[in-house]
Amino acid sequence: MNVSAVIFDLDGTVLDNEDEYGASFKKVLESLGAKDIPDYPHVRGIGVKENWPVLIEKYKIKTNKSAEELARQTQEEYLKKIDAVTIKEGLEDFVDSLKGRGIKTALATSNDFWIVEEIFEKLKLGSFFDMVTTGEEARFKKPAPDLFLVAADKLGVPPAECLVIEDAASGIAAAHAAGMKAVGLAQNDGQKKELQGADIIVKDYAEIFQKVFAN
Repeated sequence: MNVSAVIFDLDGTVLDNEDEYGASFKKVLESLGAKDIPDYPHVRGIGVKENWPVLIEKYKIKTNKSAEELARQTQEEYLKKIDAVTIKEGLEDFVDSLKGRGIKTALATSNDFWIVEEIFEKLKLGSFFDMVTTGEEARFKKPAPDLFLVAADKLGVPPAECLVIEDAASGIAAAHAAGMKAVGLAQNDGQKKELQGADIIVKDYAEIFQKVFAN
């Protein structure tokens, strides 16, 4: 596999933060009167705002708040939990190895720029990536290819030479739609099943390096 650039998803891929986002969606849903909410009520990878029309219909919620307002409320709940968010184990060493090989790195996330700014400031992520693309820069979010195509264009790398690392099925679909290879980062058997469309499925960054870059 000829890889000139690696493009990372943010939530659940760069960051261990799925518990915090799940709790944030749940908190807002409870405030709207929803019942019997699972710990992870949202669809990962498609964007916070994009989840709300689906959740409103699913839980038959009656509210005057727009999807944008509910997304903002969810993000504010998430920021209250930011101290519990950590960087994925092995990420820093993996990025250092890529840079040592002259491979470019990028972040492409459906999340909002102001949230990414908060996370970068808190966890000092600025040196990890050569460039960042957020949801505002794409006409359509994942599973559309737009975010990854924008990232590749900003890096100056052909899509066929980009490898995407993702933890959500929507991101795997977006990578393939962009003409890129995709690695699925799976924490458990359920996630492995969800990521079956990936070219490679791994449990951590050390395994990515071993399977893709070790030779």
